[in-house]
Amino acid sequence: MLVWFSVTPIGTGSPSVSQEVARAVQAVEATGVRSTTDASGTTLEGGWEECMAALRAAGESVLASAPRVSFTCKFDMRTDKPDQTAADKVASYQQAREG
Repeated sequence: MLVWFSVTPIGTGSPSVSQEVARAVQAVEATGVRSTTDASGTTLEGGWEECMAALRAAGESVLASAPRVSFTCKFDMRTDKPDQTAADKVASYQQAREG
């Protein structure tokens, strides 16, 4: 399963959220779930329980310094390719693009 998410800390009193986002990513990394972070979010790779634990850790880390956190999430669950990774999906796209 792949889960893409982003967190938005609310009520910090600052327009900058980089510190809270960095703590959220560190919390995800501490869970041991495979993850990749880019400019707009983080992709998790794992089973349901592992991904939910990583999301919870991210949220709790933000709530340590902000009174509220909002998540945006996208879940990709496949039965035909249950072990497909994010890198596999990118490679498939690149192969299709090259024709």
